[in-house]
Amino acid sequence: MEGLELLIDLHKHQNRQGPGSENETEKSISLAMLDKTKHLKIVDIGCGTGASTICLAKKLNAHITAVDFLPEFIDVLKTAARKEGLERQIAPLVCSMEDLPFTDEEYDVIWSEGAIYNMGFERGVKEWKRFLKTEGVLVVSEITWSTNNRPSELEEYWKSQYPEIDTASSKIKILEENGYKLKAYFLLPEYCWTENYYRPLQNTFDDFLKQNGSSNEAINIVSSEETEIGLYNKFKSYYSYGVYIAEKL
Repeated sequence: MEGLELLIDLHKHQNRQGPGSENETEKSISLAMLDKTKHLKIVDIGCGTGASTICLAKKLNAHITAVDFLPEFIDVLKTAARKEGLERQIAPLVCSMEDLPFTDEEYDVIWSEGAIYNMGFERGVKEWKRFLKTEGVLVVSEITWSTNNRPSELEEYWKSQYPEIDTASSKIKILEENGYKLKAYFLLPEYCWTENYYRPLQNTFDDFLKQNGSSNEAINIVSSEETEIGLYNKFKSYYSYGVYIAEKL
């Protein structure tokens, strides 16, 4: 397998492809003040294997377009939707978040947990805005510094991985400068990283290596994941994912 295929193979069996939890998705629904009696049209961008999509479908009276560019992830979501009896509420779509086929002001809610970094926070909130109805709600989670000063080891690592990493105040300013009004903000708690993402991922490393013949590429992928996990365990007080909930003006 090549690099992308290996990454897909490692992550497609996970409930989540990044930090998060059903509790925090429900908290976001509450803070966004979404009307559970109103029929909502929602797009979940970068849905992965569908953890947030399934939760939204269960908790809201909504039709949800679930977007991911990886068909392997969308296939897992389709299976989960059938298992939960939610096929009528969820419309899976294999598509790049950079080339979405939607019309202006089509959606009541744009949702994206842990995925907007793929095109960058500022570009994402700018380009997706036109798909959102006036007074519609944007809910995105984004890796965020929780302090103004960080150890150089940590800062150098994340700047190399995602140059747009910044403080919440900087992210909120971007939202305000692009026609949004902040409704709420919170940081994901530690268990969203450890219990819900890193630990289940680590539990698959041995099988992943065996299935892929302990190739150099597979070993490098596991090593990269272990580096990220080690940094989180060492420096978790300095960053997390921030959940930004904003209204289109």
